Amino acid sequence: MRHSRFHGRVEGAERPCAVPGCEEGGEFRAPAHRNLVASADRPPEWRWLCLDHVREFNAGYDFFAGMSAEEIAETQRPHAGWERETRAFSPRAEAPGPRWADFADPLDAIGAGFRQKMKEAREAQALRRDGKPLSPDDRKALRTLDLPIDAGRKELRAAYTALARKYHPDHNGGDRSHEKALQEVIAAYTHLRAAPAFA
Repeated sequence: MRHSRFHGRVEGAERPCAVPGCEEGGEFRAPAHRNLVASADRPPEWRWLCLDHVREFNAGYDFFAGMSAEEIAETQRPHAGWERETRAFSPRAEAPGPRWADFADPLDAIGAGFRQKMKEAREAQALRRDGKPLSPDDRKALRTLDLPIDAGRKELRAAYTALARKYHPDHNGGDRSHEKALQEVIAAYTHLRAAPAFA
């Protein structure tokens, strides 16, 4: 059985047209039911029509027949699915990319992701004024502590103290929900204290 790519005609099908009394061959398929849903346990159901009857079927087919106004509006949304708050796939776990729910247009979200990557690339190439080298781990730790690349030991200690107070359970009424952030701050501070740029 050969499919004609442009016309929907399936040549070589030895089926009669499904319309009673029609003598033509059924070379075009149309859904047997309005809500055609393919199931995993059975193939979709089709009825085979001749060219004239498939044109008649297509002219009278109304996808929205039987739907409420809310269902029609939901179906016609221009970018269904973009509002979901799922994590975008990324090559690095620490760079989740743009939140799709923050954008009405998918191209804006893609552009924001591109701008973020360009910003990260510029930051990765930026040098300290004192000429001391920074590794990618050093840069990540500086971002965790929200410090510029030229920060010194004094700024490092001040940022660590402020963030440790902010996230520590003793300063949050025993709330341990910020414990992961506190661990990241401690790890970043410990790493930077031993880094050559802060020696």
